[in-house]
Amino acid sequence: MDLDDVVVRLCAEGMQAEAAGRSEDAHALFRQAWDAATDDYGACVAAHYLARHQTAPEDVLRWNQECLERADRVGDERVRGFYPSLHLNLARAHEELGDGDRAQEHYRQAAGRLEDAPAGPYRDGMRFTIAAALRTNGGGSTALTELLGKLCERKDFRALGVLLPPYLGDLGTADDRTALLTAVQMVRLGQSLPEEDAVLLTRAMGELTQAGRPAPA
Repeated sequence: MDLDDVVVRLCAEGMQAEAAGRSEDAHALFRQAWDAATDDYGACVAAHYLARHQTAPEDVLRWNQECLERADRVGDERVRGFYPSLHLNLARAHEELGDGDRAQEHYRQAAGRLEDAPAGPYRDGMRFTIAAALRTNGGGSTALTELLGKLCERKDFRALGVLLPPYLGDLGTADDRTALLTAVQMVRLGQSLPEEDAVLLTRAMGELTQAGRPAPA
């Protein structure tokens, strides 16, 4: 971002105030950035930071929605990387307001735009958050979830080390299902499991093979 741009500069100062624990100063700087915005890009950036400083869920939703609308108006590479976190923030806001259906819609959209975010820990963190939300609402293999619980109780770190990475990052795409199936097969072939766990593993393979979850839109 261009620090010569007044909106970007004010938001950067707001982030510094935020990091120093000066929440009121940060909010004031983000509000100044909003007032100083002269185009949709500047308004999009300012709205993002203002959304973070709202206390009422309705206001969080309103500012995140404003940010999304402004990003849509910009419609170029400058905002492409904003969309995964934008939809994630909207999902959380709808969740906070008790609208689970709208929340899931935005979680799916966040999943579909995840590759637009720069690779690295931040994108990985978003992936895990989105995947957890999708699992909570009925995604994935119930047998695999049950098996992982048993492996945790038994502290079977070897099997967990194979299964957890693809499980925690599963967004329901065909590639994610393939990664999960591969991990399950590796555990099945690579170590001896108690009979009850072996049954769960077989069930998990069947559920993953038959899974008809569509890829995120």
